Amino acid sequence: MSNTQASNGAHARIYVVVFVALLALTIVTVSLSYLHLSVFPSVLLALIVASIKGYLVSNYFMHLISERRLIYAILVLTGIFFLSLIFLPLSHFHDRVG
Repeated sequence: MSNTQASNGAHARIYVVVFVALLALTIVTVSLSYLHLSVFPSVLLALIVASIKGYLVSNYFMHLISERRLIYAILVLTGIFFLSLIFLPLSHFHDRVG
């Protein structure tokens, strides 16, 4: 067996494991809807399960697991833009009141 065939087999195995995990988490999501919990625990559990599923999809099916540095750079840039959009209007409001 050549090296590329072994590599393809390993990748296929990972995809199957991720698919089974996503299937199991979907069953967990549907099962949680039948528990009739109050709003806060229900939303919290749904967000936790959705976050795990989003992590699996983005890292394995979208191949983002190997691009850590780029993702952190984009995250920092997004944070800078977010903070500037929050504080620029506040500074303008402070100048008008004072």
